[in-house]
Amino acid sequence: MIRIPKSVIQKIERKAQRTKKKDFQNVFKKRFEETKREMIEEFMSHPVTIELLGGASSSNISGTLGGQSNLFAFIGFNTSDKPIEPILNILESTSFKDAGESNSGRRFTLMLPTSEEIFAATPMPWAAGRSWAKGIEKGISGLGYLLNKSTSSSRSGVAIQADRKVRTARFNNVQYISALLNKYKKKFKEMS
Repeated sequence: MIRIPKSVIQKIERKAQRTKKKDFQNVFKKRFEETKREMIEEFMSHPVTIELLGGASSSNISGTLGGQSNLFAFIGFNTSDKPIEPILNILESTSFKDAGESNSGRRFTLMLPTSEEIFAATPMPWAAGRSWAKGIEKGISGLGYLLNKSTSSSRSGVAIQADRKVRTARFNNVQYISALLNKYKKKFKEMS
C-alpha cells in the first residue's frame, strides 16, 4: 500500500478547484484507471508474457533461453496451464480508496500489489516453494539439461530434462515483475 504525496493531491485539487468533490473524485478515478490500464498493457506486451501466452509452441522471444525451446516448455507448464492469469488477476485488483479530508486537502490510498504477492501466486509446476516469475528475474537452473523432445512424458509435450548435461547454456535473467511494479508505484505517486 502506498500513499499519494500531498503535493500531487494538491496539484489535482487545484486543477479541479471549480468542481464539486464528486467531480474531483471522478477526475482522480479517471487518471487512476488510465495509469492502471497502462500498467496492464505493459505487462501484457512484455516479451516474457507474450512467450508464455504462446504456450509450448512459442518462440523464445524473451531471450532468456538463448533460443533453446521456450519458457512455457522449459519451466514445465502443462499444456492447459495459463501461467500469466494469476499475475493478471493481481494487477487487475490494483485499486484506491478515498481516505477523506485532511488539513492539506483530499487524500487517497492506493492498493498496489507487491512483487512478493505475485511471486507467491506463481509457483513452479514442479517446485511449489519456488516462483517462476521470480526465476525470470533471478535465474532458473537446468537449461543445460533441456532436451527438445515431443513426448507424452513431458508436461508441456515438447521438452524434457535429461539425466546429464547436453549443452553449456545459461538462463539469461530479464527484468519482469519487480521492474514493472516499481515503475508504476512511481507513476501512481506522480499522478497529476
